[in-house]
Amino acid sequence: MMTDPISDLLTRIRNANKAGLDKVEIPASKIKAGVCKVLKDEGFIKSFKIIAKGPADITIKVALKEGALVGLERVSKPGLRVYKGYTDMPRVLSGLGVSIVSTSSGLMSSRKAKAMKLGGEVIANVW
Repeated sequence: MMTDPISDLLTRIRNANKAGLDKVEIPASKIKAGVCKVLKDEGFIKSFKIIAKGPADITIKVALKEGALVGLERVSKPGLRVYKGYTDMPRVLSGLGVSIVSTSSGLMSSRKAKAMKLGGEVIANVW
């Protein structure tokens, strides 16, 4: 049983990026697909695809961009949740990076959440 599936996703992407791989496969869930969608929308990954190999075996295949992803950091952990209002959204690397935020309207980047005046749980920082 996995305690923190989001940190597992970030670690797999970080390790594949450092190893110079083009693609990485990750066990699928809705929140992992949401994180991948935010990463794609912000330009950190090329694409992602949800693949069903069987009824209980569903994976996400992530195509990485070379040189686009420098760092990934988990902010809110299962033992210590971090919530921010839209006025207190963190700036990652002086605006070059982005935070992934879980809001009442779903997962989105901190820029989009701030524009929509939504606060929420800060999932991760990406730069």
